[in-house]
Amino acid sequence: MKKYSLDSRKVEQAMNDWLHKRGVQRTDIAELVMYLQQGYYSDLTLEECLASVEKVLAKREVQNAVLTGIQLDLLADQGKLFSPLQDMIENDEGLYGCDEVLALSIVNVYGSIGFTNFGYLDKVKPGIIGKLNKKGGPMVHTFLDDIVGAIAASAASSIAHNKQKIAEEKNAQQAEPSDGSEI
Repeated sequence: MKKYSLDSRKVEQAMNDWLHKRGVQRTDIAELVMYLQQGYYSDLTLEECLASVEKVLAKREVQNAVLTGIQLDLLADQGKLFSPLQDMIENDEGLYGCDEVLALSIVNVYGSIGFTNFGYLDKVKPGIIGKLNKKGGPMVHTFLDDIVGAIAASAASSIAHNKQKIAEEKNAQQAEPSDGSEI
């Protein structure tokens, strides 16, 4: 038996390729991050959102979830799942929650704010999520719409945590005595 050895670069490249093949661009996800955070940070840029998306996509747990979800969507595209699972995934059955559970494995990396961001995106379905969620198209995206939402929710959460940290550091520096004496 051949010894198994994972090549992290291949995993990341496969994830990137499959996102692209399924019609998802990083800027699509960054726009969702902007949508979530622009009301809180007026100076937020799309570039900052994109950097946060890249940070999320660099995590192995995220790459694994993306690959797993897309593979299940592809198998459903091809009719290769057994019934009733084929029918549930092909039709994005409302009570089939495994797609959300897989997406929550991504969100879990970024804490409770990620859960609320994800829930909001899953309900409203803005941008690329709404496009992926449309039923009856040539491709099944039962898992991918939730995965994209989870990536965006996680990236938005990361931004919120980083902005809070920066604000606290700035406030701490301003509160320090300027003459060097300690209080």
